[in-house]
Amino acid sequence: MASTPKTAVAATTTSTQVPAKQTEVFPPFDVSTFVPQLIWLALTFGFLYWMLSRYLLPRITDVIDARSDGIARDLARAGQLKKDTEDALASYEKALADAKAKGNDIAKSTRDTLAAETERERQKTEADLARQAADAERRIADSKSKALASVNDIAGETVAAIVGKLTGTTISAEDGKRAVAAIRSK
Repeated sequence: MASTPKTAVAATTTSTQVPAKQTEVFPPFDVSTFVPQLIWLALTFGFLYWMLSRYLLPRITDVIDARSDGIARDLARAGQLKKDTEDALASYEKALADAKAKGNDIAKSTRDTLAAETERERQKTEADLARQAADAERRIADSKSKALASVNDIAGETVAAIVGKLTGTTISAEDGKRAVAAIRSK
């Protein structure tokens, strides 16, 4: 058995298949069906237009209107919230300013009260110190006068002792005091 090469078989197959000539025209370009195509186009377009305007477009319009109304409500609500926020902020700032002013008033009042209280305590302390100083000066003056009185007694006794030693005579302390008093008065 002799085998034929595959390339020879393939060459004979391709040469025997010749495409047939196409005689049909593409339907949209066929002149004989042009008028019915236009009628069907008009009917289809009219039907689609009627369906869109009757069912679909009102729904779309309703959705657009609802969204527009919703947006308008949201914007109005946002404007109201913004106004409320601004009012609350203004109220807060006023309350804060009032609180600061009140705090400053309280601090000033407290400072004034403490200053007055401190001044009263200072005056009271100064008065106590002045009284104590006066008492101390009086006690010192009393002690000085007693000391001076004692000095006169001591001076009189000393004079009596000196005279007694120098002259050998005894004189009384009273005579010595009188002698010292006489010398002081000169």
